[in-house]
Amino acid sequence: MYKVKEIYYTLQGEGFHQGRAAVFCRFAGCNLWSGIEKDRENAICKFCDTDFWGMDGENGGSYNKEDLYKKIKSLVPKQSDQHIFLVMTGGEPALQVDDELVTYLKSNGVEIAIETNGTLPLPQGIDWITVSPKANTKLIITKGNELKLVFPQEENNPTQFESFDFTHFYLQPLDNDHRLENHDLCIQYILSNPQWKLSIQSHKILGIR
Repeated sequence: MYKVKEIYYTLQGEGFHQGRAAVFCRFAGCNLWSGIEKDRENAICKFCDTDFWGMDGENGGSYNKEDLYKKIKSLVPKQSDQHIFLVMTGGEPALQVDDELVTYLKSNGVEIAIETNGTLPLPQGIDWITVSPKANTKLIITKGNELKLVFPQEENNPTQFESFDFTHFYLQPLDNDHRLENHDLCIQYILSNPQWKLSIQSHKILGIR
């Protein structure tokens, strides 16, 4: 059974697929933070802005692979259900996503993207891999489609990742009390290092999920 915080249909707000209609399946749990606010100060990743604790979100619950696919399919318009773009996210989806689930979803024509912190192995067959490195961790996923680095991070410098085998490299401004300053820092860094591109959380700007 897969423990899911929420499942919903929206537009991808970040990175290469920004603006694309997608079903988001947010798996509960993470290996870098419990998700409970009182534990944030001692977490490996302290700046997470996502609620992934529990299974009480929209369409949240415990699913087997068949029921998870049925729920995902039910959320897209009828004319779109022959090609579903699914974004597996978290928390850390690699804690739960396995070969059995990926194989079953692919057999039903689902295009699978995953957003991971890159510290855990991934099943084969995922169509789009986005790694978002976090401070004080060791990446074991150093190859994929998209590396998306929240910037600035005192412990993570973009130069640490430029030799990795990714097709796209994005900087995404850290969303904290200094977000406007962080936007400027990203822009200036990219102008000086044009192998990087800017990823903006457009869903927050547009007021969608």
